[in-house]
Amino acid sequence: MGNKLINTANVRVRYAETDKMGVVNNVVYLEYFEVGRAELMRSYGLPYRLLEDAGYLLPVIEAHLEYKSSAYYDDLLDIRCTLEYENKPTIKFKYEVYRVNILVVSGYTVHSYLRNDTRKPVKPPKIFTDALKKILVEQENL
Repeated sequence: MGNKLINTANVRVRYAETDKMGVVNNVVYLEYFEVGRAELMRSYGLPYRLLEDAGYLLPVIEAHLEYKSSAYYDDLLDIRCTLEYENKPTIKFKYEVYRVNILVVSGYTVHSYLRNDTRKPVKPPKIFTDALKKILVEQENL
């Protein structure tokens, strides 16, 4: 599997997330990406809270979305999130959002590691790299 983490999360489109036509508003997909990212991290025992409690933040520094189809009020969406880990000062998550196996949107976000106290970029924190190494070793042993 290499240095890859994958998870699928689900969200149901709420009325407030749609426009007058009942279509999901474009900016909402960034919120769905956040759900996918947080659930991926949580599913591997690396919840954001763990990083924040250790004094680190992962702000978005770049986002890209490609709209393929529409999603509508009350649709159940699958958010497939992938992290291909590299030991770099940034981290990139990739996303695909599906409605009944129809690709609705794909994209990615890039994040920088920051120290919370200085708000300055840093290398990937040890708490993060150690946890990822453990996960990747466990995956190889499956």
